Amino acid sequence: MKKEHIALFFATLQAANPQPNTELEYTSVFELLAAVLLSAQATDVGVNKATRRLFPVANTPQKILALGLPGLEDHIKTIGLFRSKARHLMETCRILVERHGGEVPREREALEALPGVGRKTANVVLNVAFGEPTMAVDTHIFRLGNRTGLAPGKTPLAVEHKLLQRIPAQYLEDAHHWLILHGRYVCQARKPQCGRCAVSAYCSFRHKTA
Repeated sequence: MKKEHIALFFATLQAANPQPNTELEYTSVFELLAAVLLSAQATDVGVNKATRRLFPVANTPQKILALGLPGLEDHIKTIGLFRSKARHLMETCRILVERHGGEVPREREALEALPGVGRKTANVVLNVAFGEPTMAVDTHIFRLGNRTGLAPGKTPLAVEHKLLQRIPAQYLEDAHHWLILHGRYVCQARKPQCGRCAVSAYCSFRHKTA
């Protein structure tokens, strides 16, 4: 993608969705962290279904610890890999209580030290909860970065770094959401919906297949 097209690409996405947000349901920073931790290899719809049962009962680290591992597993058993995710979430809650006063830290190093929290999850929390211009590269963003020519790279980290370098500063805070939503609903993995894509004029893939 040509450099001069990148601002137009994001201006178009912004015009269509001025205030994008995650489709995960949450009402606190901890709920967001828990939901993102549970979302690995699962859909947002599936995670929301489980957290609608979990959060009314236990929506703080202390309450989840009090729930106990069997209780937590029972609330999230509809999510794939629920047993390992439950263990990670319980251990994360223990660390949050013991080391962070029950609060979610806003430092990357502290976030990535939590069980089940990798770079992508930390980036989501830093961006969504704390407004930092990070880029959480999931399968959608990795695909878009390469397919559109916006940020080609062989690894998620390479795509992340290139996106941060190429996206104009005024779009960085919301770019993560625009790209995920575009990948989820328009630029889909098996069959990109180029005919109804608002940014196809700037896309390297569309020009190759035209």
